[in-house]
Amino acid sequence: MGLPTVAIVGRPNVGKSSLFNRLLSRRHAIVSDVPGITRDRLEAPCRWRGREFLLVDTGGLVPGDPEPLVVQVRRQAERAIASAHAVLFVVDAVTGLTPQDEEIADALRRGRRPVMVIANKVDTPALAANAYEFHALGLGEPIMVSATHGLGIGELLDAVIGILPDSVLAEAPEETVGVVFLGRPNVGKSSLVNALLGEERVIVDARPGTTRDAIDISLRYDGRPVTVIDTAGLRRRSRVVAGVEYYSTRRTHDALSRADVAVLVVDAVQGITDQDQRIARTVYEAGRASVIAVNKWDLLSGYTPEHIHRVAQQELRFLGEVLVCLTVAVRGEGISHLMAAVFRAADARATRIATGPLNRLIDEAVRANNPPANATGRHLHIYYATQPTTKPPAFVLFVDDPNLLTDGYRRYLEGRMRATFDLAGTPVRWVLRRRRPPAPARTTR
Repeated sequence: MGLPTVAIVGRPNVGKSSLFNRLLSRRHAIVSDVPGITRDRLEAPCRWRGREFLLVDTGGLVPGDPEPLVVQVRRQAERAIASAHAVLFVVDAVTGLTPQDEEIADALRRGRRPVMVIANKVDTPALAANAYEFHALGLGEPIMVSATHGLGIGELLDAVIGILPDSVLAEAPEETVGVVFLGRPNVGKSSLVNALLGEERVIVDARPGTTRDAIDISLRYDGRPVTVIDTAGLRRRSRVVAGVEYYSTRRTHDALSRADVAVLVVDAVQGITDQDQRIARTVYEAGRASVIAVNKWDLLSGYTPEHIHRVAQQELRFLGEVLVCLTVAVRGEGISHLMAAVFRAADARATRIATGPLNRLIDEAVRANNPPANATGRHLHIYYATQPTTKPPAFVLFVDDPNLLTDGYRRYLEGRMRATFDLAGTPVRWVLRRRRPPAPARTTR
């Protein structure tokens, strides 16, 4: 859908993210009393009275502050304003009118976008009386709300849809590939996302922990609709402290559940660490396909791409067939190969194998290498196989005794499957069902 866009802006700590969550009726953005939690633009569709629009949360606007990270946050907010059909300018009714509010109002008037002044934190009648001072901003009568308690939200949404253009319906919905970028802090996830998008869509800073929320961005790549999700860096669970970092980690795990493919970004200089392996195993257990992006590989000397592929396959062998891409995010190198691998992994995760070819493969595998005998000399007997589900592919084996299938023989069968069908990058699930052997045919005299 071509949705009209509404941007939420204002100085830090006036409740923009609380209002964003309240309008969406869910906790999408991280909320904290600490100023400056939101940095990147967060986007999500919002529905009200049969109408839909794209709601955008932004970081706090601090006019004139030269600190590099503050400047990047301000640029992200300015881009949101420039592309919006309407702007919700959030102010704090408890603090009252400030010089920063006046500077932001001046900038919004120059933007020539419809602007609504939203006086937030109006929890009592006394605060409602104080909120009228925001008339002085010259942007019309303030709309009084309490994002925390949900007061005035319906009236605000009525006002918003009253000034927005109608949505433009697409001819038919297309299946979107969800791609989440995961990894440890400061390995280059946001830089890769920006290189993919061809713009500074998410904030990049040398300090770890710059990205806090999971940021969804829609685009079309090679004709296919894609949702790219940038996430916060994942540290060891024992090192995650309460507060913002805890919620960032939760948002990252939620993002994985929405994705089809996870791009695990690895620092080429540091190599594949124990934490990288833990993240890869989390992806595998979640049933998501995976692609390994070895970033900053230009900083390595004496290593060929073939050597890097061999090391990655060995360190992450539990994933099955590993798709490895070498990237240099700051120069935009390797993006086309990375996205080709993403689409290949997504298609593999959706693979469905017909019953005939599947059973021929199982029969050939058993003839080439019989299942090993257990301590009593019994062998596993596989009657037939079928694939009931995809995403990821799941195969059901009907056998005489599920306890006779060893881990080694399961890996052997999976290896034969991967050698015959393109299942690169996707996990494979095996389900065993007990079936009694067919009764012998009766003979008549």
